Amino acid sequence: MIRKFLITIFVATFFTSVVVAQVDTLRARIERILASKNAHVGVAITGLDGFDTLSINGSGHFPLQSVFKFPIALAVLDKVDQGSLSLNQKILVTKADLLQNTWSPLREKYPQGNIKIPLSEILQYTVSQSDNNGCDILLRLIKGTKVVNDYIHKKGIKDIAIVFNEEEMHKEWNVQFFNWITPKASNDLLKLFYDRKILSSKSHDFLWKIMTATSTGTERIKGQLPQGTQVAHKTGTSDTNKEGVTAAVNDVGIVTLPDGKHFAISIFVSDSKENNNTNEKIISDISKLTWDYFANKNR
Repeated sequence: MIRKFLITIFVATFFTSVVVAQVDTLRARIERILASKNAHVGVAITGLDGFDTLSINGSGHFPLQSVFKFPIALAVLDKVDQGSLSLNQKILVTKADLLQNTWSPLREKYPQGNIKIPLSEILQYTVSQSDNNGCDILLRLIKGTKVVNDYIHKKGIKDIAIVFNEEEMHKEWNVQFFNWITPKASNDLLKLFYDRKILSSKSHDFLWKIMTATSTGTERIKGQLPQGTQVAHKTGTSDTNKEGVTAAVNDVGIVTLPDGKHFAISIFVSDSKENNNTNEKIISDISKLTWDYFANKNR
């Protein structure tokens, strides 16, 4: 019995050592990518069907930009689960709601406004197409950013702050930095969502569907992955200021591997003096290395 127990400990220790070595190799490869880049990058990687985790600057505060539309959608769908809202209910969208000079496919479809649109459609525009007007319509519907911030904190995710809406972020460069998250917290939130601990099954499936339909940031997490790979994700992008600094090029999401397993990945590129193509390639390079790690590990 003692011998069997010792053999079990030896085998467990051996495989743990192998996994740690492999994760360290992945970390070293990611750090080589970052070494030559003039940007501050935060990374968190979590194997959702195992215990592989890795982070680089994982406790740093990074501006969310439109990544905050993921927790906003969670908070809205929680209201749906509580019965105070319905995906089918019609929301009046006025012309005043459809601000100009901001990213808004919703405004392009309904330029005159003054139309009632199902809540489900506003959520789709906000998440799948990162619509800024749709985002602020949702925030007004649930009484503001504090509701979202408090909801996420109550779910145990503390290293996040959601203070300002899209309209407010567009008025002043520094405002965006008040909306922040750590890469580790981002992955923790993704895992709560993946584990179905944060929404009803119906709401979970709806949000998963519109996140996998995301049309922004195609050259980020998905950029170098095999065609057809399912990625449920949310992007975020800032402007570039007069000094040539881009505050945020982000992508966070859940990737489905060929064997049906998943990993969560959150990548935040901040304070970057690189061009947009390089910022996006930082994300796609890290995503591809992570894909290769998990795909080869699970064979």
